[in-house]
Amino acid sequence: MSTDDAYDPKFGEYGGQYVPEALMPAIEELTDAYQRYVLENEDGFMDEFRERLADFGGRPTPLQYADQLSTRYDTDVYLKREDLLHGGAHKLNNALGQVLLAKYMGKERIIAETGAGQHGTATAMAAAHLDMPCEIYMGETDIARQRPNVFRMRINGSEVNPVTVGRGTLKEAISETMRDWATTVENTHYVIGSVVGPHPFPKMVRDFQAVISEEAREQAIEKTGGLPDSVLACAGGGSNTMGTFAHFVDDSDVDLYAVEAGGSSLRVDEEEGVAPNSATLSTGDEGVLHGARTKLLQDSDGQIMESHSVSAGLDYAGVGPELAHLVDEDRVIPVNVDDDAALEAFHRLSQDEGIIPALETAHAFGYLEEHHDEVGDTVVVNVSGRGDKDLETVIEETSKRDLDIAPDMSIFERVGGGGL
Repeated sequence: MSTDDAYDPKFGEYGGQYVPEALMPAIEELTDAYQRYVLENEDGFMDEFRERLADFGGRPTPLQYADQLSTRYDTDVYLKREDLLHGGAHKLNNALGQVLLAKYMGKERIIAETGAGQHGTATAMAAAHLDMPCEIYMGETDIARQRPNVFRMRINGSEVNPVTVGRGTLKEAISETMRDWATTVENTHYVIGSVVGPHPFPKMVRDFQAVISEEAREQAIEKTGGLPDSVLACAGGGSNTMGTFAHFVDDSDVDLYAVEAGGSSLRVDEEEGVAPNSATLSTGDEGVLHGARTKLLQDSDGQIMESHSVSAGLDYAGVGPELAHLVDEDRVIPVNVDDDAALEAFHRLSQDEGIIPALETAHAFGYLEEHHDEVGDTVVVNVSGRGDKDLETVIEETSKRDLDIAPDMSIFERVGGGGL
């Protein structure tokens, strides 16, 4: 990465800085800090970041051979176990990096948004670890379906602010957090949770998350003597995806699959303003959302559609601009699976490998189940997070469906409720 990379805001036609004038001083300050501390390691910032990732986060995470899945698919399947990172998901990589950067910048307050709650949890943990006050915005819909993570944020000392406008999901939470930041830029840093938003966030978040692919690439060579044929990662905003792909992008023989949420249908209902999916890379059009030009789910008038996924963390109408660019360049292959396939994969990985995945992660395994004959002889799948946070949703959604692989759900009916 070149030393002037911090000042290039675009990925082809995507990216940029579409923000109110009031935010530009903060964006310029952050760009300068990104250049000095992240890219140039001024004051040993990256050394401290990696040390804290090891001691507090528990890195490196293992690359595990999946015995049962490998037999099932007649393909060598390796699991990059980000679910074993402190907090239970890849989100800590970026949250710890940004909160530490805020301290180096002299900021006094942290704000963040969250959808599935994993980014909020990771930010709350990082803020507590680094003794920074923290407030987190979360849509009321996501609060209802991610209650354990809401409690985790609160128990780590962070305030959780419900967002009640719109559908109360990640899109609205990001908008509310940006409004807060616009009035508090002098003392506040906004920890964006994915590779979205105005430059330099997409590059900075990617660089903090790139530790995933840095390790996975080295581990794959050590375990197999070479590179995998394919790498799979679920894709919402794209932090897990870009982190998993970053060090493989230049390996042209490695296929990169970004697995999006197909929801209940790829059909778009313009009259109702609803896209019953979150498959932005597969079905979206170019537009501007949350400070960057990228691919979006939008109607013919350019209005943002309401997205859907059984997974809160993939329920977002946009995607990171670098991912959009890599798809246009035919370097990343956008694919999707529906809610049913993700739920089946959730149960399959739990039963076959003893790993309860996040519903986000389950989308990648849903694709592997349906297309394992297309990914080559060796595949790395990123287990982006663990599924504790999703158990209530899985109980409720599985009870609605006739899934052959699911356990008998009648016990929940007998004890009078579908929740935990």
